[in-house]
Amino acid sequence: MSALVVPKRSFGGRVRDWFANPWAETRFLWAVGILYVLWTLMPVGEAVLFSFNRGRSITRWEGFSLRWYTWDANSVLHNDSLQRAVLNTLLLAALTAVIAVPPGVAFALALHHWRNRTASTSNFLMMFSFVTPELILAVSLFLLMINAFDFIGLGTSAQLIGLVVLSLAYPVVIVRARLLSLGRSFEEASMDLGASPVRTLWRVTLPLLGPSIFASAAIIFAFALDDFVIVNQLARDASNATVSITIYGAARTAPTPAMNAIGTLMLTTSTIVIVAAVAFYRRMAERQEGTAETQDLLA
Repeated sequence: MSALVVPKRSFGGRVRDWFANPWAETRFLWAVGILYVLWTLMPVGEAVLFSFNRGRSITRWEGFSLRWYTWDANSVLHNDSLQRAVLNTLLLAALTAVIAVPPGVAFALALHHWRNRTASTSNFLMMFSFVTPELILAVSLFLLMINAFDFIGLGTSAQLIGLVVLSLAYPVVIVRARLLSLGRSFEEASMDLGASPVRTLWRVTLPLLGPSIFASAAIIFAFALDDFVIVNQLARDASNATVSITIYGAARTAPTPAMNAIGTLMLTTSTIVIVAAVAFYRRMAERQEGTAETQDLLA
């Protein structure tokens, strides 16, 4: 009895199958996604490459060197204005994460437990920051700081307020997603065992939300590192300049690879923070799932 021979399909036939079957593996979407990522990373890679350029040009490669990181007079290590910009940026990013996360978590908990018209209205107002153009928000805050809140004025405090207002919605969305995935079973089990709502919040809910809280703080920190519109609009003078303002100012005059170097350092910092947040989130989520499975087996 002869074996059944399956005719081999041509490459064109396989391509037609990929497009004809929407439930098949999304190879086409993967290809588009990879091409998009490569396209967006090309200018970033070029900027990083020229931060190691031996000469002063940011368009002509003259050899590898750490000149703009270490020993040149205008390098990141020796330029006072660049160091001040780095410190201002890190300070604003850290304070924004510290200030924005707690009310964001509280807002997410409130929206998760209280489902009424007031909660829906508050949720809409919170999400409104996602669709409001950042420039409109920056100009509005600028007018507010120089008129109604002139006792605050422009400067670091105004920049911090603007970044907090802009980033407050991020922890709400991330923590609410985690709450929806957890459900109410853990909280109900805790209160069935006699724990009060406050004790349940501190001993059950917040520990379970730990990965999402950390991820929210990391995302806000990385977001605030490279913000330009808010910090530029609310800056008082050069003492409030951040890395983004410094790079923008230098790009309008005579930029050197030192600007590429400081941008590379900020890119590396934000990448490390995001990677650490993702790794921590996955590890904590896996640990919590393992603990829940063990408790189910013991029960």
